[in-house]
Amino acid sequence: MGGHVNVLDDVLISNLPPAYLRSSLRALLSQGPGIQKLFVEHARSRLQETPPQLTEAAKLFPAHDTCSPECIEYLALTRCLFSSKLASESLTYLTHFVDSIIQARASWTAQSPLSQNVDKFAGDTVQAMQALKESAPEKSTKLKEDLQALMASFASCQTYCASSRLEYPFGRAERQARDTLQLFFADAAAIQQASSTHGDRIIHLASPPAGAVEKFTLGNRRLPRLFNGLWQLSSPAFGVGNWHQQQRKLVKLVEAGLVAADMADHYGDAELVYGDFRNRLPAATQAELYAATKWCVFKPLNTPVTTEYVLAAVRERCRRLGGRVDLLQFHWYDYEAKEYLQILHELIGITKSHPEYLSAVGLCNFDAEHTDEICRYLMDKMGEVGIVSNQVQFSPIDTRPLMGMTQVCERYNLKLLTYGSLCGGLLTEKWLNQPPPDIYSPSNPLNPSQRKYLDMINHWGTWQEFQSLLGTLSLLATKYNVSIADVASRWVLQQPSVGAVLVGTRLGVSDRCADALHVFGWNLSNADIMAIDAFAHGNNGEKLHAVYQKIGDCGQEYRGMRA
Repeated sequence: MGGHVNVLDDVLISNLPPAYLRSSLRALLSQGPGIQKLFVEHARSRLQETPPQLTEAAKLFPAHDTCSPECIEYLALTRCLFSSKLASESLTYLTHFVDSIIQARASWTAQSPLSQNVDKFAGDTVQAMQALKESAPEKSTKLKEDLQALMASFASCQTYCASSRLEYPFGRAERQARDTLQLFFADAAAIQQASSTHGDRIIHLASPPAGAVEKFTLGNRRLPRLFNGLWQLSSPAFGVGNWHQQQRKLVKLVEAGLVAADMADHYGDAELVYGDFRNRLPAATQAELYAATKWCVFKPLNTPVTTEYVLAAVRERCRRLGGRVDLLQFHWYDYEAKEYLQILHELIGITKSHPEYLSAVGLCNFDAEHTDEICRYLMDKMGEVGIVSNQVQFSPIDTRPLMGMTQVCERYNLKLLTYGSLCGGLLTEKWLNQPPPDIYSPSNPLNPSQRKYLDMINHWGTWQEFQSLLGTLSLLATKYNVSIADVASRWVLQQPSVGAVLVGTRLGVSDRCADALHVFGWNLSNADIMAIDAFAHGNNGEKLHAVYQKIGDCGQEYRGMRA
């Protein structure tokens, strides 16, 4: 790709530290889908011109419990392949890595660097399968054979691990790969041997303590005011938990009364994880769980909207979950393309014609104007609003819902399900009295969620102003003997029309279940809320209006983000 580069710019490119280069790239990519498309196309063309080598097994795994530089580089380049829309091409590299474990007779100890990188590879495979699905490849014989080869490698590796007394690390990856094979080639998946790793043992749970969890009404259900958010399963950058660790964490959450989970069609294997767990519970317990997922449309449909088309999309979510969708939240890419009105009309109809598939319908990242438009359209067409919720970002840093969304929700009796309420963990004690983070620091790296919400903080104000907000939250946390995160969540829960806060749940990686429950059983006073509002909104609402002007109304940051 040609083009003139200023000499001094070339000096910068040649000399900037890697962390600065990554930060600069992130700033460029945030300017719009055109730049993002150019970046991905250039990376893809370089990888196609000089494909990564299939590194020899002995170099990937040179000795017991040894993580070689060649192994680190191989994993990094494999990630680059599937992230640059070369997901089909990455299958050979994924299979080679698994085969190399057997060929080199690799072994590792728990939590060692090699063990951690093997776990990351499992997460990479989950992400690669999602990238493959989103690329909608031609269903060729080669694709089928490549997926079957990967599945065969997993089967051989499971046998190897059993004989070597190693815990098989690829249960999640294998399940996601099998699901991909089933999606593209149903007949091939039917004859593929299922892994025995997961088993079919019924899980019996203890009853949650009475009154420990606040509830609200959504449609015809009473639900906890905290949802388990499973976005972190979309990337191994958040940490990687294996199948057993994830199941144990879900048991703890449900036994604590946190029975609702939020996921999406593009959150890695989140639907498979939650669906497998739900289907291993007794029938009565299954009925208590609440599976909220999403159907997200990021580009033109290029097909007519029919009942059959919409029903097929619902059935795909049911297939992944292994059962009913309790709440399907719909996201749409462009308000100028009005098919979203027809789709929502069809979805409401499906809740009546096929309640075994779908119980309720909500929105995701719709703004106030178009939420109102949808409600009026459905009232005109069906005599009822039909939808029950809208999922939006809402925190002391992002109060855009107060610019019109909460009023629309009150008018039509909708509930807000809020994400980003803790700014990816930045609204915690860890960041109080700390300098601003370097978003790509190798010594103290941020995860993708924290990088996202650091951008939001920068839209809202300065790091010094953020520290002042944290200081106020800290004083209130001391007053109520809770954490900063509890105060921030409580502030959101006491806003108009808010039904529940989505709390990111890193299944099998961290365990903050008991801490999460501290948000219940108390309320901020009016004076407390005013003290937080003074920082959140700024003088005369200047910060609220500034964020609104820079980004737009709720969800506008997700419109036109994919080229």
